[in-house]
Amino acid sequence: MGVILLLSGPNLNLLGEREPEIYGRVTLDELVREAAEVAEAHGYALEHHQSNHEGELVDAVQAARGRCAAVVINPGALTHYSFALADALATFEGVKIELHLSNPSAREAWRRTSVVAPVVTGTVAGLGSHGYRLGIEAAVALLEDRG
Repeated sequence: MGVILLLSGPNLNLLGEREPEIYGRVTLDELVREAAEVAEAHGYALEHHQSNHEGELVDAVQAARGRCAAVVINPGALTHYSFALADALATFEGVKIELHLSNPSAREAWRRTSVVAPVVTGTVAGLGSHGYRLGIEAAVALLEDRG
């Protein structure tokens, strides 16, 4: 069984409480549970790690090299400035999906630049609580394309 690594960045542990008008009322645990069900339905195990610390997420990406088929990552605010995370993702050879619950392009100007986007396979953004499920589905579809 292949492994998909799901990473959630800073402040995502507060989903359901933090700015529900933007991020909704669904908790991270609920989103991860749904993502795991989708992965398992397609024959993949899902590992999830959330951290408010950039280095922990970099370490998780590095540990996924040669072990995981895909990385689906919601980098949170790190999206906009973490060249360390982008560099780590660039070394991962599997499918990489950038994920955002809100649509960064429709928000503040500083959110409109992603330093992660150039090194990922694709992006799922602006679809709210459907995003985690759709991110896993996208990763699975791309893995199947690679055969």
